[in-house]
Amino acid sequence: MRRNLAIWTGVILAVAVPIVAAANSPLLAWREPVYIVAGFAGVISMCLLLMQPLLAARLLPGLSPVTSRHWHRWCGLALVAAILIHVGGLWVTSPPDVIDALLFVSPTPFSAWGVTAMWAAFGVALLGFARQRLGLRFRVWRLGHTSLAAVTIVGSVVHALLIEGTMEIMTKWALCALVVLASVRALAKLRVWDVRRRA
Repeated sequence: MRRNLAIWTGVILAVAVPIVAAANSPLLAWREPVYIVAGFAGVISMCLLLMQPLLAARLLPGLSPVTSRHWHRWCGLALVAAILIHVGGLWVTSPPDVIDALLFVSPTPFSAWGVTAMWAAFGVALLGFARQRLGLRFRVWRLGHTSLAAVTIVGSVVHALLIEGTMEIMTKWALCALVVLASVRALAKLRVWDVRRRA
């Protein structure tokens, strides 16, 4: 019981502290509401990226496999929505910058990483919804699903670390490190690279 409580407390703090720190950022002063919403959508996206591998690998105590899978899907939908809000808000505030980023001609390095992560996230979501229609065997499908998720995670982490924006530096680094560690732990448990059986 104490171990379960400690794990959930750690997860809640890992998500809540970066959000609270971002809310107190001096860089938010005099910013337009749309820009602030877009920025927080990015912060929430990183928090959801932490939850996804934990749910996929059933690493959160007290949740049944069915419940973990259910929440993994809902977090995936929330992640896509947060990305759309993030990009949409930036489009409202500065359309030329967003166009340059989408065309991979932006002079800022973090833009390419963010756009790559965005398209990979959309690919993950599409694979999740189209699994039955694609007719792929489970292990092959999961390998593709997880590969795109890995691109999403790496791209998002680099994107976040390169930006000097809403997120506070120390909590941002801590959250990104936790996202990577959770992803590695999930990969090790699920062994998604082993497609020999039932493939």
